[in-house]
Amino acid sequence: MKIALQYVNDVNGHTQAIQLPVAEWKKVLAKLKKYEQALKLKSDLKEAIEQVRILKAANGKKQTLNDFLNEL
Repeated sequence: MKIALQYVNDVNGHTQAIQLPVAEWKKVLAKLKKYEQALKLKSDLKEAIEQVRILKAANGKKQTLNDFLNEL
């Protein structure tokens, strides 16, 4: 993704801001949203795997899916 950026510098030449076209900004936001969704999915899967590990290690009675859904 090649984006036409414009840099805003202070009097000392230090970059203070970056400007980009609105269309490009929308593309960046869309990509960011996809990455955030992927990260959330990864986190949820890790949590689910950990819960399965805990359930497998438990010696007590396991809850069925129907019982769980009935509690909601």
